[in-house]
Amino acid sequence: MRTYIGHQQAISAEDFAELALGTPVELWLGVAGETDEERAAREDAARDILADNPNLPDDLVRVAAQVIEENPDLFDVVPLVRPARRRTARKGVAA
Repeated sequence: MRTYIGHQQAISAEDFAELALGTPVELWLGVAGETDEERAAREDAARDILADNPNLPDDLVRVAAQVIEENPDLFDVVPLVRPARRRTARKGVAA
């Protein structure tokens, strides 16, 4: 199944986020190894975008909820905590 936002095909969760935001995800999350100057510039740009679009966070949450509801398979992840295994009695030992 193919999913589109506007005329753009979204293949991954990152694609959905970028298309919903209209900006690269890295603008909001940063990049590994960025300098303090790069971080300050990125945060300034993000603040400018939020100042121009005060409803952006609410719109993003709404779009994200819709994407998750319509495409749960995009977000299949391995659980961080495995469920405890049920112990079974050993031969000759009461459970």
